[in-house]
Amino acid sequence: MTTPYNGTTDHADYGYSTHVHDLNIFYDTGNLTFLAVSAVLVLLMIPGVGFFYSGLARRKSALTLILLSMISVAVISFQWFFWGYSLTFSRTGNSFLGDLTQFGLMDTLAQPNGSSALPDILFCLYQGMFAAITPALAIGCVADRGRILPAIVFMFLWSTIVYDPIAYWTWNANGWLFNLPSYDFAGGGPVHVSSGTCALAYSLMLGKRTGYSNNNGLPYRPHNVTHVVLGTVFLWVGWFGFNGGSALAMNIRAVMACYVTNLAASCGAIAWILLDYRLEKKWSTIGFCSGAISGLVAITPAAGFVKPWAAVIIGICGGVFCNFATKVKFLINVDDSLDIFAIHGIGGMVGNILTGIFGTKTIAALDGGEYDPIGWVDGHFVQLGYQIAGTLAVFAWSFTLTCILLFLLNLIPGLSLRVSAEEEELGTDDGQLASSPMTMLR
Repeated sequence: MTTPYNGTTDHADYGYSTHVHDLNIFYDTGNLTFLAVSAVLVLLMIPGVGFFYSGLARRKSALTLILLSMISVAVISFQWFFWGYSLTFSRTGNSFLGDLTQFGLMDTLAQPNGSSALPDILFCLYQGMFAAITPALAIGCVADRGRILPAIVFMFLWSTIVYDPIAYWTWNANGWLFNLPSYDFAGGGPVHVSSGTCALAYSLMLGKRTGYSNNNGLPYRPHNVTHVVLGTVFLWVGWFGFNGGSALAMNIRAVMACYVTNLAASCGAIAWILLDYRLEKKWSTIGFCSGAISGLVAITPAAGFVKPWAAVIIGICGGVFCNFATKVKFLINVDDSLDIFAIHGIGGMVGNILTGIFGTKTIAALDGGEYDPIGWVDGHFVQLGYQIAGTLAVFAWSFTLTCILLFLLNLIPGLSLRVSAEEEELGTDDGQLASSPMTMLR
């Protein structure tokens, strides 16, 4: 007969033996269900990224972008099992990176991790979805001119040397940003700043698309605005699991995180569409969708720390700053074809910084914990400096390591980053895939 497992580390089996303990009794099934559903919602965001990017792109590279987003799930799921989870969330390690004590998910089952309310394996599943969506957000930068094979290799290596260390700094109790502290509720730095910066570096290393002008870019109509809307719906809904689930339990803090997430998305969408309307005197569907995503990105690090009135400000700032940031690529002469850096890089930076201003322990304590003063609202003025320092560290690490990694990959035979001029003219769908989205219509 098995006995209840009490979740402590003083048992020889470390909560791993189903023959000794009943591993379920220690945990609340409501919390388990909540985080499992949240993990599924984050997974559904990944095809949403693919649809969003494919709709913005030209028809001849649309399927490539959807495929790459799904490849990210497969590649990173293996990487996360292999050593990613251990490097990021092992219980031992230095200030910069974990170790391989949980290599291949060894001793990863019922010990609490991330929260006393969650078994290790469920926390691993949930955080694995975050790891999978991050390269999916970045890889859209290969639109029209990037090869698939080096992109696959890049995902595995980039997650290992860029995402895992940054996530460790931010969320592991041993990480230097965690102990600074630099507050990041759901991934403004590890997910958005790192992926947006990665897209900027990848675009730089790939070079411009043929016909690109630094004055006008590469004028074309997005091939399928319906895909953009569909992707936005997937992302908007999935973000409830992304931000709400980051409370790691079904409590009032999770509910508040969901509420401010939706509010910031709405305000970001309104801000962006009004900015576009002032120029064209027409309403932009793509502008609305881009603004919603910008608001969602900006609220991500702040979702578990801010009141609704602050979420309105953060959403508006996200929409406004990201809208103007779409012009940055012309200033720095980089062909960021889908404005990934503008939305995710700048949006994540805005959210991180505003968390240092509007974050309050009043909201953080909705999960029943005790917290020190967080941001300016609590009179903790030095926090803004910590938030800026953390943001700059993430930007510098992601940009530098991405450039080095891509430079080395491009030197390896068979892993050149860019397609040939003929394939670029033909389109990456026909040049690299066995089928294209328009095959059945020909």
